[in-house]
Order: sequence, then structure tokens, then C-alpha cells
Amino acid sequence: MEMKVTQAPSVPMEWRRRKAKKHLSEKVIESMIKIGGFSSIIFIIAILFFILKEAFPFLIGAFDFKEFFSSTEWNPASVVKIKYGTLAILVGTIMVTALSMLIAVPLGIACAFFISEFCSPKLRETYKILIEFLAAIPSVVWGFIAIMMINPMIIELFNVPIGLNILNASLILALMSLPLIVSVGEDALRAVPESYREAAEAMGATKWEVATRVLLPAAKNGLMAAALLGVGRALGETMAVLMATGHAIQIPESVFEPGRTLTATIAAELGESPKGGEHYQALFAIGLMLFIISFIVNFSADYLIRGRRK
Repeated sequence: MEMKVTQAPSVPMEWRRRKAKKHLSEKVIESMIKIGGFSSIIFIIAILFFILKEAFPFLIGAFDFKEFFSSTEWNPASVVKIKYGTLAILVGTIMVTALSMLIAVPLGIACAFFISEFCSPKLRETYKILIEFLAAIPSVVWGFIAIMMINPMIIELFNVPIGLNILNASLILALMSLPLIVSVGEDALRAVPESYREAAEAMGATKWEVATRVLLPAAKNGLMAAALLGVGRALGETMAVLMATGHAIQIPESVFEPGRTLTATIAAELGESPKGGEHYQALFAIGLMLFIISFIVNFSADYLIRGRRK
């Protein structure tokens, strides 16, 4: 009895070509993603190198560590005795950033919870558009708002002689940071699996209990990232802070006194300093300090989030 051996059908060549083409496109996309990731690292290193190159002559020459970090006198154009003390500027930066985050972070996370969990879909889209519209307002316009609107309001409400102060700049920075905090926070809440909500509601939890006892712990890493992105936004802002703080080099004793920030100092004086001069190099030393502070904030955030995940 003869047995017939059946051959397996051959794989069509067209299918093989499509598979090879798809594999090639995936490789190209993967390579582009890797290049993008490495290029961001290269850009950061290049920026650090540029700042160091410009600040290096000052750091090995006129730089006095004690005076730079402990003196409140910043007189780079003095004809009697030049002073490069950044303590007052550093304190002003910390006060403005901290107060703005005390306002923006609770308000931003509350808005994120409201948009994510308590809004109807139609109302959610409306609120998201309105909040994102805040991010489209130019920095100089926020500065005009600080001068023309918030300034007289602070004078009238708190009976102070001037409304261009730490409080004014903090309110402006809080409003400017709010869209970022709300957007990232809302994304973090929406990323929590729907099964968490369903399980909590099945056990009889109310909307508020689901939000505070289930979603808040589940999305804490994303909410923390939103808050720290807000800190980075506040640290790097320049024009609005320059217009709102009063631009006075002093350690403010209260939020109703004028101050000055690191970024505002660089923006106000860099154009007036001769390129390559000592004053010019000192401003780049301030930029280096600001770069290091931002790096520490981001590194601490990453370390804290990774620790919480573990």
C-alpha cells in the first residue's frame, strides 16, 4: 500500500517581504528612540559644559566661596569695592518658589481630582481647555497682570506700601505652574486601573472615599512627579518674576517685602555686562548654581519616587 506524503504549503514570498519590511521599520523606530534618548543626555552635558566654560575664569579667579554664599551684597558694577554675594538672591528664590508651591500643589492636585473623578465628560473637556489656556499666556503678560491687577489688590487688602513683593510673584508663579500640575496629576489619576475604582465602589465606598483612600495612594508617584515638575517650572521662570518681585536685593523679612531671584538677576544684568568680563562670568556662576539646584531637585524626586515604588 502506497502512502502519499503531503508537503506543507510554502510561505508566500509577499508575506515574507511584508514581515521583513515591518521588522526593518521597527528597527528604524527603535534606533530613533535610542538616538533621541542619548541626544537629550548629550544636550544636558553640552549645556553644563557651556556654563562651566563661561564661569570657569571667575571660579578660579575672583570667586570667594564665603562671600558668594554668605554675603547679601551684590554690587558687580561698584567703583569702590565689587561684591558678589548671592545670599539675598538665593533666599528670595527659595521663598518665592516655596510659597508658590504651597499655593499651587494643593490647588492643582484638587483640580486634578475634580476633573478626573467628579466631572461629567463634557464638563471635563471644558475645564481641561480652560486650564491649558493658562499655559498659553506669555510670561510677560503674567508680569503685566502682576503689576496692573495683583499689585493694587495686595496694597488694598493688606495695607502695605507696595504690592510688588514675594507674595505677588508667588501668586503669579502658582498660576503659571497650575496647568502643568493639573495636567500631569490628572494623567496620573486616569492611569490608575478602573478595577480599583470598581472594587472600592462594590464594597460601598463613596466617591470621596475612593478618591482619598484608593486613588491617592495608587497615584502618589505620579502626583509627586506633578508637584516636582511644578517646582522646576517655578525655579526656571524669569520675566514674570522679574516684573512681580520688586527686584530688590535684600533678604525679605516677610512675604510683603520685595526681593530678587537668581533667574531675574541673570535676565536683568546679562545684557549690560561686557562679554568675557568678571561680571559676565559671575552671572554664569549664578547660572551654574541654578543648574545644580535644578539637578538636585530632579535627582531627589527620581530617588524618592523609585524608593516609594520599591
